[in-house]
Parts: sequence; C-alpha cells; structure tokens
Amino acid sequence: MAGLLLAEHVPATGRVLVLGAGGGLELRAFATRHPGWRFDGVDPSPEMIGQARTTLGALADRVAFHEGYIDDAPDGPFDGAACLLTLHFLDRAERLRTLRQIRRRLAKGAPLVVAHHSFPQADGQKDVWLRRNADLLASAGVPPAQAEKGIDTMKERLPALSPEEDEALQRDAGFGGVQLFYAAFTFKGWVAYRR
Repeated sequence: MAGLLLAEHVPATGRVLVLGAGGGLELRAFATRHPGWRFDGVDPSPEMIGQARTTLGALADRVAFHEGYIDDAPDGPFDGAACLLTLHFLDRAERLRTLRQIRRRLAKGAPLVVAHHSFPQADGQKDVWLRRNADLLASAGVPPAQAEKGIDTMKERLPALSPEEDEALQRDAGFGGVQLFYAAFTFKGWVAYRR
C-alpha cells in the first residue's frame, strides 16, 4: 500500500527517504516494484541497518544508509518519504519536530506515508484498544501471557496518540491532503503531501 501511494507522485527515477528503515522489508518492497527509485534509509540501530543490507541483497546498492535519526538524513529534496512503525515511539513534541524535518526535506507536493499505533486515548478507550490488540495477538497464536505483557509494554514505551491527534500533527507540520488509508485495530496509516 505504501509503495502504491508513493508511486502516485514519485517519478520513475525518484528519490525516497525511509525513516526507520529497520530490517529493510519496506525498502525491499519499494525497490523491487520500482527499479528506478533510489533511497536514503535512516535508522538509529547499526544492527538493524546490517539486517536491512542482508534483506535487500543485491538491491542494497540503491540505498544510502544513515545511522541515526531524522537530523542525520540528507537534506534532499526527496520525491517522497515513508515512516512506518516508527512515530509511535516518539512523544508528541518530538513527533511534530520529526514530521517538520521530514517535510523540510521533501519537494513541494511530495507524499509522506506513515503507519503506526494510533488509537483512542480518552475515557478508558486506551485500555479497550490495548485489550483488543492483545486478544488479536492471542487469537493468532501468541501465548496469552506474552500478549498480556504486550499491554503493559505498550503503555510504558509507546506514547501513542489518538488518530485525531496524529492527523492534526501532520497538518501542524505543514502537510496537506491528510488521508487515512489503513486501519486495523491499533494500527493506522496515512498519506499526506508537502504543502
């Protein structure tokens, strides 16, 4: 989905920023479908960058890796950007700063695709959605004790926001046309465009 949304605006020989390049799965998917794209992958973990290189194999020569965070990314301009399963680790202020820094590196009109945990936070809804997430994991074969522990881990480590808050931050960062394209329990995904 992310690759399709990027491809609506990224040219055939475009340059794409991938923040939170992790193990390289999205880079491999993008590179396989779009042989003319080049990438800058940013991740704070040298181990994860190494895993991404392995995952990419021969495709790795189309990726420039940068160890660190958004401030360690090149200035661009990029034709598009993706930030998958990353923003939910950042508190509101750092998330807004990161979104602004991504925007600064994008060409006008370029798409940004984000996906991460985002679910209602008010009136006990946080607990309801975390319970649902744990139940989903257990129904997929995760041991119930491990799924339960996941609730506490998410409460302690993920400063998740509500979908409304996430959309507002994207607009505050200077993106327009913010559209929800994916929703599955606690996960949400949006595409937005640099104004």
